[in-house]
Amino acid sequence: MTVGSAVGLIASFLQMLEKLSLLKNPHAALMCNINSVFSCTNVLNAWQSSVFGFPNSLMCIVFFSLTLGVALAGLRPDLQRWLRLMMHGFTLFFLCFGLWFLAESTYVVNALCIYCVFCFSGLLLINFAWLRLNVDALPLSDGSRKSLQRGINRGADIFGWLLLALCMAIAMTLHFHH
Repeated sequence: MTVGSAVGLIASFLQMLEKLSLLKNPHAALMCNINSVFSCTNVLNAWQSSVFGFPNSLMCIVFFSLTLGVALAGLRPDLQRWLRLMMHGFTLFFLCFGLWFLAESTYVVNALCIYCVFCFSGLLLINFAWLRLNVDALPLSDGSRKSLQRGINRGADIFGWLLLALCMAIAMTLHFHH
Protein backbone atom coordinates (compact mmCIF):
# COMPACT_ATOMS: atom_id res chain seq x y z
CA MET A 1 0.00 0.00 0.00
CA THR A 2 2.86 2.34 0.78
CA VAL A 3 4.49 1.71 -2.61
CA GLY A 4 1.22 2.20 -4.50
CA SER A 5 0.51 5.41 -2.58
CA ALA A 6 4.00 6.76 -3.23
CA VAL A 7 3.81 5.94 -6.95
CA GLY A 8 0.39 7.59 -7.23
CA LEU A 9 1.43 10.63 -5.21
CA ILE A 10 4.53 11.27 -7.32
CA ALA A 11 2.63 10.75 -10.58
CA SER A 12 -0.28 13.00 -9.57
CA PHE A 13 2.12 15.70 -8.34
CA LEU A 14 4.01 15.66 -11.66
CA GLN A 15 0.70 15.72 -13.53
CA MET A 16 -0.41 18.75 -11.49
CA LEU A 17 2.80 20.53 -12.49
CA GLU A 18 2.02 19.80 -16.14
CA LYS A 19 -1.56 21.06 -15.70
CA LEU A 20 -0.21 24.29 -14.19
CA SER A 21 2.12 24.67 -17.18
CA LEU A 22 -0.87 24.33 -19.51
CA LEU A 23 -2.87 26.86 -17.53
CA LYS A 24 0.00 29.37 -17.81
CA ASN A 25 0.58 28.66 -21.49
CA PRO A 26 -1.99 26.60 -23.47
CA HIS A 27 0.70 25.89 -26.11
CA ALA A 28 3.34 24.67 -23.66
CA ALA A 29 5.34 21.62 -24.69
CA LEU A 30 4.82 19.16 -21.85
CA MET A 31 7.44 16.63 -20.83
CA CYS A 32 4.78 13.91 -20.71
CA ASN A 33 3.85 14.34 -24.39
CA ILE A 34 5.63 11.28 -25.73
CA ASN A 35 3.75 10.63 -28.98
CA SER A 36 0.25 10.79 -30.42
CA VAL A 37 -0.99 8.09 -28.02
CA PHE A 38 0.71 9.35 -24.84
CA SER A 39 -0.36 12.97 -25.13
CA CYS A 40 -0.90 14.57 -21.76
CA THR A 41 -1.92 17.83 -23.41
CA ASN A 42 -4.93 16.20 -25.04
CA VAL A 43 -5.92 14.45 -21.83
CA LEU A 44 -5.37 17.42 -19.52
CA ASN A 45 -7.38 19.71 -21.82
CA ALA A 46 -10.37 17.34 -21.86
CA TRP A 47 -13.31 18.03 -19.53
CA GLN A 48 -12.81 14.57 -18.00
CA SER A 49 -9.57 15.83 -16.41
CA SER A 50 -11.53 18.24 -14.23
CA VAL A 51 -14.72 16.28 -13.75
CA PHE A 52 -15.48 17.81 -10.33
CA GLY A 53 -14.58 21.37 -11.40
CA PHE A 54 -10.91 21.22 -10.38
CA PRO A 55 -8.04 19.15 -11.80
CA ASN A 56 -8.32 15.44 -11.06
CA SER A 57 -4.62 15.50 -10.24
CA LEU A 58 -5.33 17.78 -7.27
CA MET A 59 -7.88 15.28 -5.97
CA CYS A 60 -5.34 12.49 -6.52
CA ILE A 61 -2.65 14.34 -4.57
CA VAL A 62 -5.02 14.52 -1.60
CA PHE A 63 -6.12 10.90 -2.04
CA PHE A 64 -2.62 9.43 -2.35
CA SER A 65 -1.35 11.57 0.55
CA LEU A 66 -4.19 10.20 2.69
CA THR A 67 -3.56 6.59 1.67
CA LEU A 68 0.17 7.02 2.26
CA GLY A 69 -0.50 8.38 5.74
CA VAL A 70 -2.88 5.53 6.55
CA ALA A 71 -0.43 3.00 5.11
CA LEU A 72 2.35 4.32 7.31
CA ALA A 73 0.04 4.46 10.35
CA GLY A 74 -1.12 0.95 9.46
CA LEU A 75 2.26 -0.36 10.42
CA ARG A 76 0.74 -0.34 13.91
CA PRO A 77 -1.29 -3.49 14.60
CA ASP A 78 -4.20 -1.63 16.25
CA LEU A 79 -5.56 0.23 13.21
CA GLN A 80 -9.31 0.43 13.78
CA ARG A 81 -11.63 -1.84 11.76
CA TRP A 82 -13.96 1.04 10.81
CA LEU A 83 -11.00 3.02 9.46
CA ARG A 84 -9.75 0.05 7.46
CA LEU A 85 -13.19 -0.55 5.93
CA MET A 86 -13.79 3.15 5.25
CA MET A 87 -10.44 3.46 3.50
CA HIS A 88 -11.07 0.26 1.58
CA GLY A 89 -14.38 1.66 0.31
CA PHE A 90 -12.72 4.98 -0.50
CA THR A 91 -10.00 3.27 -2.52
CA LEU A 92 -12.58 1.13 -4.35
CA PHE A 93 -14.38 4.35 -5.35
CA PHE A 94 -11.11 5.72 -6.72
CA LEU A 95 -10.43 2.46 -8.54
CA CYS A 96 -13.81 2.75 -10.28
CA PHE A 97 -13.12 6.41 -11.02
CA GLY A 98 -9.72 5.44 -12.46
CA LEU A 99 -11.31 2.77 -14.65
CA TRP A 100 -13.86 5.29 -15.92
CA PHE A 101 -11.17 7.90 -16.54
CA LEU A 102 -8.89 5.54 -18.45
CA ALA A 103 -11.83 4.37 -20.56
CA GLU A 104 -12.75 8.00 -21.30
CA SER A 105 -9.14 8.83 -22.13
CA THR A 106 -8.83 5.84 -24.43
CA TYR A 107 -12.17 5.87 -26.23
CA VAL A 108 -13.36 9.49 -26.06
CA VAL A 109 -10.22 11.66 -25.77
CA ASN A 110 -8.25 9.12 -27.82
CA ALA A 111 -5.05 9.73 -25.87
CA LEU A 112 -3.42 8.60 -22.65
CA CYS A 113 -1.52 10.44 -19.97
CA ILE A 114 1.46 8.46 -18.73
CA TYR A 115 0.98 9.93 -15.25
CA CYS A 116 -2.60 8.64 -15.19
CA VAL A 117 -1.36 5.16 -16.04
CA PHE A 118 1.05 5.32 -13.09
CA CYS A 119 -1.72 6.63 -10.80
CA PHE A 120 -3.90 3.71 -11.84
CA SER A 121 -1.05 1.28 -11.18
CA GLY A 122 -0.78 2.76 -7.70
CA LEU A 123 -4.55 2.28 -7.25
CA LEU A 124 -4.25 -1.39 -8.18
CA LEU A 125 -1.52 -1.90 -5.58
CA ILE A 126 -3.48 -0.07 -2.89
CA ASN A 127 -6.67 -2.05 -3.55
CA PHE A 128 -4.68 -5.30 -3.62
CA ALA A 129 -3.30 -4.45 -0.18
CA TRP A 130 -6.67 -3.44 1.30
CA LEU A 131 -8.30 -6.67 0.16
CA ARG A 132 -5.60 -8.70 1.84
CA LEU A 133 -5.66 -6.59 5.00
CA ASN A 134 -9.43 -6.50 5.31
CA VAL A 135 -10.43 -10.03 4.42
CA ASP A 136 -11.20 -10.70 8.10
CA ALA A 137 -13.12 -7.41 8.52
CA LEU A 138 -15.32 -7.52 5.40
CA PRO A 139 -19.05 -7.83 6.06
CA LEU A 140 -19.33 -11.33 4.56
CA SER A 141 -20.78 -14.61 5.73
CA ASP A 142 -18.30 -16.95 7.36
CA GLY A 143 -18.36 -19.26 4.34
CA SER A 144 -17.72 -16.41 1.90
CA ARG A 145 -14.92 -15.03 4.07
CA LYS A 146 -13.26 -18.45 4.31
CA SER A 147 -13.55 -18.93 0.53
CA LEU A 148 -12.05 -15.50 -0.07
CA GLN A 149 -9.25 -16.22 2.40
CA ARG A 150 -8.49 -19.56 0.67
CA GLY A 151 -8.38 -17.77 -2.69
CA ILE A 152 -6.01 -15.14 -1.32
CA ASN A 153 -3.83 -17.84 0.25
CA ARG A 154 -3.57 -19.46 -3.19
CA GLY A 155 -2.79 -16.16 -4.93
CA ALA A 156 -6.12 -15.87 -6.76
CA ASP A 157 -6.29 -12.19 -5.84
CA ILE A 158 -2.92 -11.56 -7.47
CA PHE A 159 -4.18 -13.32 -10.57
CA GLY A 160 -7.36 -11.21 -10.52
CA TRP A 161 -5.53 -7.88 -10.23
CA LEU A 162 -3.04 -8.86 -12.93
CA LEU A 163 -5.89 -10.02 -15.15
CA LEU A 164 -7.64 -6.65 -14.72
CA ALA A 165 -4.44 -4.79 -15.62
CA LEU A 166 -3.78 -7.07 -18.58
CA CYS A 167 -7.33 -6.72 -19.94
CA MET A 168 -7.07 -2.95 -19.73
CA ALA A 169 -3.68 -2.94 -21.43
CA ILE A 170 -4.97 -5.18 -24.22
CA ALA A 171 -8.11 -3.06 -24.70
CA MET A 172 -6.04 0.14 -24.89
CA THR A 173 -3.48 -1.44 -27.22
CA LEU A 174 -6.16 -2.76 -29.55
CA HIS A 175 -7.86 0.64 -29.62
CA PHE A 176 -4.70 2.54 -30.46
CA HIS A 177 -3.55 0.01 -33.07
CA HIS A 178 -6.80 -0.15 -35.08
